[in-house]
Amino acid sequence: MSKKIVISGVGLWTPEHVITNDELVASYNSYADKYNEEFAEQIAAGKKDAKPHSSAAFIEKASGIKQRFIYQKEGALDISRMRPVIPERGDEELSQQAEIALAAATKALSDANKQPEDIDAVIVACAYTQRAYPAIAIEVQERLGIKGFGFDMLVACSAATFGMHRAYEMVAAGTARAVLVINPELVSPQVNYTDRDSHFIFGDVATATVIESQETVASDEVFEILSTKAVTQFSNNIRSNFGYMSRAHDADPYSADKLFHQAGRKVFKEVCPMAANHLEEHLASHGLTPTDVRRWWLHQANINMNLLIGKKLLGREATADEAPVVLDQYANTASAGSVIALALHHKDLVAGDVGVLCSFGAGYSIGSLVIRRC
Repeated sequence: MSKKIVISGVGLWTPEHVITNDELVASYNSYADKYNEEFAEQIAAGKKDAKPHSSAAFIEKASGIKQRFIYQKEGALDISRMRPVIPERGDEELSQQAEIALAAATKALSDANKQPEDIDAVIVACAYTQRAYPAIAIEVQERLGIKGFGFDMLVACSAATFGMHRAYEMVAAGTARAVLVINPELVSPQVNYTDRDSHFIFGDVATATVIESQETVASDEVFEILSTKAVTQFSNNIRSNFGYMSRAHDADPYSADKLFHQAGRKVFKEVCPMAANHLEEHLASHGLTPTDVRRWWLHQANINMNLLIGKKLLGREATADEAPVVLDQYANTASAGSVIALALHHKDLVAGDVGVLCSFGAGYSIGSLVIRRC
């Protein structure tokens, strides 16, 4: 490829509301007590399973998560509700997801020293969009005053890297001068706050990146994208069945299977070696080994997964400097986790340093970028 494609700007928007593990556990345990009392007869008869208690220590040991940010805290800890209160907006109002997308996008544009007229395409890439159409990306494009085109893409927790892949290809092909990739991860409405094994996993956030040719760069902190790599392999082990077909199925659109659910142990066992092999192969395509990598911006789903992947790649645990962790404060933010890590931990790199940005998730899907500080 003749021209160099770069990441020239990154933006991070963080919600103002926080839920700590202690707060989350207090709410869940109170809900569990209420549930177990209400269904005591069915539980005794073996017709229902009792809700087990949780603890902050259990959550931190299982995931490394200590807290999470949330778009709207009200309602999420109310044991009579157990979901956030997010009022519906009218068709003429800015959608909630476009709101947080814009917040991250403006930061990324500022970081890249770009104006809306410099951007030709907007990609909103995330785990969930709040509606089918019109695309959130087109709503954001209109609000920013960007000409050209926009579209949404859903690849679960790999959406951010997959979106960056598409942007890289557009700029390389000359179909766009610069692309704004946004990851507005408004995940809390899909969290089952009544399930001990998953209620703690996710937090809300929005990230964004600007991808363009090095020829048009107007910022100082630039990373050349050496290449991208993606793989998918079908699995039911991470799933959400929410969708418009529930109406035709005559099914409860908010039942447990319509929310996020996973077979966590299977995911851990299968995804870790898959991700390590993927990353090793990607680096090898450039004649690089894991020891040549200055920084790993890995998907932030579970600290134990990241530690194991680091061991498989390096033969030892990666240090916090080598592979920064943000999930202790942000929790799993679906596809945005690795971009949060990039946003918070890139300024100390020097020219020539190689980094790897990687996300993995439902599908299974894995996306990675090998990048080098210019």
